[in-house]
Amino acid sequence: MVNPFFVEPAMSVTATEAKHRFGQLLEPAQRGAAAEEPAPRYRPEAQAFYEKYKDWVDEQQAHFDQYSVFGEAYRQW
Repeated sequence: MVNPFFVEPAMSVTATEAKHRFGQLLEPAQRGAAAEEPAPRYRPEAQAFYEKYKDWVDEQQAHFDQYSVFGEAYRQW
């Protein structure tokens, strides 16, 4: 499922493309260009939602961190 609030990073490659272009992708990483992963950028609507419902969102995140996903042990993936 695509998250409508998440802005895609500047560089996005598939696994096959990364396999074929390994040298090209590895070089900038070794130079340090990709060493630091930037924080995710969210659209203004998502930021506004978070600011408005910050307590609820943080409570849901804490619940997920503590209990994980309901029925996770029974899922086949």
